[in-house]
Amino acid sequence: MTRFAPSPTGYLHLGHAYAAEQAFSYAQERGGTCVLRIEDIDHTRCKPEYTKAIYEDLDWLGFDWPLPARVQSQHLMDYQKVIDQLNDMGLLYRCFKTRKELPDGVYRGTPDPDEARRVSDHEAFAWRLSIAEVEAHLGETDLPFTDEILARKDIGTSYHVACCHDDALQSITHVVRGMDIAPLTGFQNLLQRLMGWPQPEYFHHELLTNAQGEKLAKRNHDTTIRSLRDQGFTPAQVLDMARP
Repeated sequence: MTRFAPSPTGYLHLGHAYAAEQAFSYAQERGGTCVLRIEDIDHTRCKPEYTKAIYEDLDWLGFDWPLPARVQSQHLMDYQKVIDQLNDMGLLYRCFKTRKELPDGVYRGTPDPDEARRVSDHEAFAWRLSIAEVEAHLGETDLPFTDEILARKDIGTSYHVACCHDDALQSITHVVRGMDIAPLTGFQNLLQRLMGWPQPEYFHHELLTNAQGEKLAKRNHDTTIRSLRDQGFTPAQVLDMARP
């Protein structure tokens, strides 16, 4: 079981077509299943019209997945339960700092001395995983991780929590995704250990780039699947264009 899990922050482009083909083909060649997941927890950037376009574009390209797709914004309470469990384990702490206030390099924070007042004043805060507490909990030392945010101030969870929770829930055994996500694997394995979730096997494929060697971005509208469709290209031609 694997999955293709785009975020609806823009229209899918050729890079997504390549990533989808990698995931769906991986499952098909092994007699497995590839599910579709809509990772739309970030309500500040995700839009319903982009979710609708994901279904349309993938269907036009000829990909097939079990219905219904899991839409993460419909399951926020599931992710809140993960945060609550990690809090009950004493592994999280409140972080009131903004991005601009964070120091460069490794971030391992300490409790805010003014925390009680800031909480009573309803100041927004994120929940961070304390690596120091994790090391004590696991009986290990020198874990090579920073105190990552597991619940953002604005959305109440994070990519790490939602992604790992759903991989476990959906019995994902193999994760096929781009090399740009590879550096996150170690931390996600740590979260899976803490939650008692199984660890999938990870396969990271190369990224589709432009003539300048830059990763394709959603802001480059000329490479979107729908724009190519409007220009008269066939699904087979678009998939051929999406191969390195």
